[in-house]
Amino acid sequence: MSPVSKKWARPLEGRVAVVTGAARGLGAAVAGGLAERGATVALLGRNARGLESVAQSMAGGCGWWEVDVTDDAAMHRTAAQVREKLGVPSVVVANAGVAEGGPFATSDAATWRRVIEVNLIGSAITARAFLPDLLTSRGYYLQIASLASMGASPMMSAYCASKAGVESFAHALQAEVAHQGVGVGIAYLNWTDTDMIRDADQHAVLRELRAHMPLPARKVYPVHTVAARMVRAVERRSAAVYAPGWLRTVQPFRAVLPPLVTRISRTELPRLGARRPFEATGLLGAGGHDDTTVSPDDHH
Repeated sequence: MSPVSKKWARPLEGRVAVVTGAARGLGAAVAGGLAERGATVALLGRNARGLESVAQSMAGGCGWWEVDVTDDAAMHRTAAQVREKLGVPSVVVANAGVAEGGPFATSDAATWRRVIEVNLIGSAITARAFLPDLLTSRGYYLQIASLASMGASPMMSAYCASKAGVESFAHALQAEVAHQGVGVGIAYLNWTDTDMIRDADQHAVLRELRAHMPLPARKVYPVHTVAARMVRAVERRSAAVYAPGWLRTVQPFRAVLPPLVTRISRTELPRLGARRPFEATGLLGAGGHDDTTVSPDDHH
């Protein structure tokens, strides 16, 4: 195979890729897939034990950093350390995130705010920390979003607000840096079989709300299947990626989703509330503590 053919066959060979929320779940699977395609991967998250375990399981070169994506100074220090140890990143996957469920009116203000901070502010801080490297390498930034970016769900107000926010942020960044050779992609994901969906299913109201979604929308998809699609999107520098693929068909009709969800909720929420009181879930997908090592698309 000629050098040119090899480059097209393995476009990630020799590149440095950064993945946040990489200690488990979708982040770990995406990191592993990038490594298999020849990338040297920087694993970022707050669960040191999980990060170390993922690093030990990966083929090829990698490094891991315990860091909170909502900490501006720490993220900039980490970016400098990644550059020094591994080289200039040309791929960044902003995957870290958490969720919470329950009525907004009785939600814990600090927990609600933490979801916004991790999912939205943390993504912006990630982009800010690594954008100088992406400008140097003419690289690619992939923002993990959600079906929740297109249509809100009751009892998930913080998560939906954060995912709508990251979609808008990524669209703005995409337009801002396109002329500088940096690609920006948005990943729209449905329910993915990782910690967040398992945590959500421990709560009857969230479990039943998902059960009343149309069949394709309530299906849970294997994490490695979703991760493989994310890796292909990175290789192709896709502007948008959908997992599963049918989510693409939702885009032209997203304006009808809020009134449709409201219509269904008028019937279903009183029925569910009569069976058991609605209660706050606390952070979902945080591994029992406040961290940013989980996939933000475990719920959608």
